[in-house]
Amino acid sequence: MAIKGKYQISRRNFIKVSAATTAGVSLMTMGACNVEKVPPPMKRKFGKHDFMVTTLGLGGQASIQWTPEDVDPVPIILKSFELGVNYYDTSNLYGPSQLNFNKAFKQLNLIPGEAGYNEELRESIWLTSKTAMRWGKPGWTEREGVSNWSNGQEVKCAVDDVKRSLTQIFGDNQGNYPEGAYLDMVLIHTLHNTQEIDVLYEGLETPLDPEGNFGALVALRDLRDGTNLTGMNPKNEKLIRHIGFSGHNNPPAMIDMIQRDEWGILEGMLIAINANDRLMFNMQHNVIPVAEAKGLGIIGMKTFADAAMYHKDPTWSNKPEHVYRKVGDPSLPSRPLIEYSLTTPGVHTLIIGIGQIDEDPMKCQLVQNYYACQIEPDGLTADEREKIEQLAAGVKEGKTNYFQMAKVGLVPPRLLEKKLLEGKNLLTWQTAYAGDEPILKYEVVADGQKIGEVPHKPQLFLKEPFSIEIPENAKNLLVAAVDAAGNRAEAALV
Repeated sequence: MAIKGKYQISRRNFIKVSAATTAGVSLMTMGACNVEKVPPPMKRKFGKHDFMVTTLGLGGQASIQWTPEDVDPVPIILKSFELGVNYYDTSNLYGPSQLNFNKAFKQLNLIPGEAGYNEELRESIWLTSKTAMRWGKPGWTEREGVSNWSNGQEVKCAVDDVKRSLTQIFGDNQGNYPEGAYLDMVLIHTLHNTQEIDVLYEGLETPLDPEGNFGALVALRDLRDGTNLTGMNPKNEKLIRHIGFSGHNNPPAMIDMIQRDEWGILEGMLIAINANDRLMFNMQHNVIPVAEAKGLGIIGMKTFADAAMYHKDPTWSNKPEHVYRKVGDPSLPSRPLIEYSLTTPGVHTLIIGIGQIDEDPMKCQLVQNYYACQIEPDGLTADEREKIEQLAAGVKEGKTNYFQMAKVGLVPPRLLEKKLLEGKNLLTWQTAYAGDEPILKYEVVADGQKIGEVPHKPQLFLKEPFSIEIPENAKNLLVAAVDAAGNRAEAALV
């Protein structure tokens, strides 16, 4: 859907507009979130995909899920299309969210098979849903540390969730969906631990037995490729185009999820990232660089810590009262929080839930978030990002990110091994985890003397550890991770 007008606005004016918002000053005369003079949306290449994604994506929670009595969620979706937003997020766990998208999509002629179906518009957007199912086939006993979440719905595996999304968004909500309906991406949602990853990779890392047990990834691959290796896709349907995962709290597990993918299955990642990220076991120096190096499309979320930056306690939202319906706060404007997330290296788009739109554009969350998202990847300096971190750290004593693991600092290299490979004596290790600053290098020491160093880079596969050739008689070996601030964390070969 084309944006009306060609009015351009400078970054300086964006800042002025947003600053005026916090002071309650209306500088524009748009009515009902009018988009006549709004500039075209900024876009970024979405990882390795041939798709330019808008920096603002519409989140499927907030009023689209927990709808207050005086809010109609459908106009929020329609207005996002008018603005030119092209990334849309929803989930099987989000109550009526997918059904609200259905109502909007009917008005936008996005239902395949119906009169006036706008295929060009459908191809211009990226629609993502999610499953919290870890199994690709129903009927298997749960394992310790592994749970299938269905939000009380009658779904039993990831394949069921995909079809439920399609019937809710494009179909009759009775199990039927039209030919030609598809999801651009399905995310394995809210990854928690390695036990879950072990299940997800069954049938890939282990022999695939269609009569036995297998994880969600191999089943979703069938729905992506139109194959039926699992027996779960007998009609050889192509219902999804891409597969990814999301995570809020566990960087080591998320890195493990990426590194174990030797089949190129994962193509996207939704990740929590905000200005209090470095107060926790951070995402920006750990998971995001690995995902970026592997070409995943990276979507940021929780820029306001699920409204914990503002009016609610730092815990999961679950009712309409938890939906924040203002544009920032005078003590904590929303714009710098948004800009922080979008200038975190590797992030392509940022999904934001909308509490309400308003006739006054200065009170309209959608319009103001749209303006705040018009920023280049390098649009903030390191000093500006640090000032935003300081501002956010003053909220609730910095304890807003209840969904992230506690901070542990620089973690040393792991799983040191001595190997003889092709006549060479090698010392190998798995990646260290970063603390406050990114890791720069690894120093290798034998008998108290440095014998070499290896630059740090994102480790893409478990089977491709860091390595260095060492003398045959080298003893008392250790490897130290060194970060940009000069901090060291050592691990010795046992």
